[in-house]
Amino acid sequence: MRLSALVCAHNEEARLGECLRALTFCDEIVVVADRCTDRTQEIARHAGAVVIDGIFPLESQRKAAGVEACTGDWIFEVDADEIVGADLASEIRATIEGGPAGDYFQVPVDNYVGPTLVRHGWGGSFGTSSVARLYRPRSKRWKPQRVHPGVTFDGQFAGSLRGAIRHKVDDDIADMVQRLNRYTDLRAQDLADAGKPGGLWDNVFRGFRRFYKCYFTRKGRSEGDLGFLIALMAGLYPVLSHLKAKEILAQRAIAPKDEAAPASDVVGLRAH
Repeated sequence: MRLSALVCAHNEEARLGECLRALTFCDEIVVVADRCTDRTQEIARHAGAVVIDGIFPLESQRKAAGVEACTGDWIFEVDADEIVGADLASEIRATIEGGPAGDYFQVPVDNYVGPTLVRHGWGGSFGTSSVARLYRPRSKRWKPQRVHPGVTFDGQFAGSLRGAIRHKVDDDIADMVQRLNRYTDLRAQDLADAGKPGGLWDNVFRGFRRFYKCYFTRKGRSEGDLGFLIALMAGLYPVLSHLKAKEILAQRAIAPKDEAAPASDVVGLRAH
């Protein structure tokens, strides 16, 4: 079985090299370089990867372009801030060589904030502890969204792996706050494009539910201060996204029509 690794990156020169060195167990590596202005492409080419250059306003467009370029019987999807250890690499190879009956696998994720492993409390669009990252081509599709696009599967669930991806999710608390700001900016644009920012109190209630689920149901309270912060960020996510979406819609209402139109087309696609 031929295995393709897929990495989508935007200005990831600081992390990409380590990520790609851990993917040598794959038969090919495809890197989608989205609007990169640093050495991302150079590092990817040096690692022997197929590089797809382009402008992809939506995360779903990046993923789809990468999948289209992959030639393997299976695709293993990795972010530039994630590392695959030797045990997980061996498990992935053994799994696909064993002729699985299904079409996609869940893969556990170990999330780190700085040097600290935070196992519990992730969720609410602010993190996850398990992802469907090993799949056959054309079995996974993404909805047209900028951040955390919804996913649909064509095929049968094959099970979960034991080994975990090592995810360097945030460097510190300041980085966590910046990520919340970045995520809610992108989510707000999706909501504004759909013209459906929702109601304030609906989103406040959603935020409370997310906080409770992350902090209590998903045991974030066992992680101390970081568990509380993660739950808080998950709770703030829908509220901030709603308020920012309303702000965008208000700005568009007074802007010239050509400036207000959202950009959603893939531009400058090139493989090398």
